[in-house]
Amino acid sequence: MPLINVVLTLIVVGVVLWLINTYIPMQSTIKTILNAVVVIVVVLWLLYGFGVISHSGDIHLPVVK
Repeated sequence: MPLINVVLTLIVVGVVLWLINTYIPMQSTIKTILNAVVVIVVVLWLLYGFGVISHSGDIHLPVVK
């Protein structure tokens, strides 16, 4: 996964989340849940993208020498 795609995706997700939090009126608890779900999904997407987690659920930690 190219780094530029990761950075652009994170910027787009951040701007969309900011727009939703700023301009759509909703309860603070719903905003908190929405923010938490988006953060969890983005972290999982990054872990899949960099190969730390495979689609079968196995976790592969990189070897540091």
